Amino acid sequence: MNEAARIGILGGTLDPIHFGHLDTALAAREALALDSVIIVPARIPPHRTEQPLASPFHRFAMAALAVNGVEGLSASDIELSSPGPSYTADTLERMRSSLGLAASQIFFITGADAFADIETWKRYPQVLDLAEFVAVSRPGVPVAALRRQLPALKPRMRLPLRRSDLQTRGERTSIFLVDAPTLDVSSTEIRRRLLAGLPLNGLVPPAIEHHIQQHGLYGRQPLTPSTADHLHGQN
Repeated sequence: MNEAARIGILGGTLDPIHFGHLDTALAAREALALDSVIIVPARIPPHRTEQPLASPFHRFAMAALAVNGVEGLSASDIELSSPGPSYTADTLERMRSSLGLAASQIFFITGADAFADIETWKRYPQVLDLAEFVAVSRPGVPVAALRRQLPALKPRMRLPLRRSDLQTRGERTSIFLVDAPTLDVSSTEIRRRLLAGLPLNGLVPPAIEHHIQQHGLYGRQPLTPSTADHLHGQN
């Protein structure tokens, strides 16, 4: 991997992935001039009492479909074979080892709403030293609010820097605050709409809606026998 490479990582349950996730990834890529952003579905989300409705293999398949043809975005199945909950600290260490990158070359992307709970994450505050963090505003959750909500982290928070500034910066990892428009949609709302038989126009890429219908996810009647769970040697 190029020593000057800057790679974004957006992880999450993605049950299912939607345009809000893609908006977040693209906003971070543009604001920080990242070479690419890798979408990483979690195998077992650590902060949820209920497990995802779609299997990790379906959620990876949908992530791969969502980024297909989108410049600068790709999907990784690195968490699918990892045992136990998908903690961000562990994911970052696996991704850094796999890509051969330093902490200053990895940018972990999350919504401002999720980052507001950073103090509850595994290995906090050490997790913040494993990568640069990027918090992107979500509808109703401006990134400016994070300075008030997380006063102990305020010295590490900064606005996005130009790529040349990133390459010469020698300080500890930072928390970049990106204020950008992202679609007001959630995976919970999408699942609710599916159960109600409502359309998903403008909320997910068409390929995602087709995959959901084809495999009968989230209460939909399958159009064909499901095959995604046979991926990666699974039955």
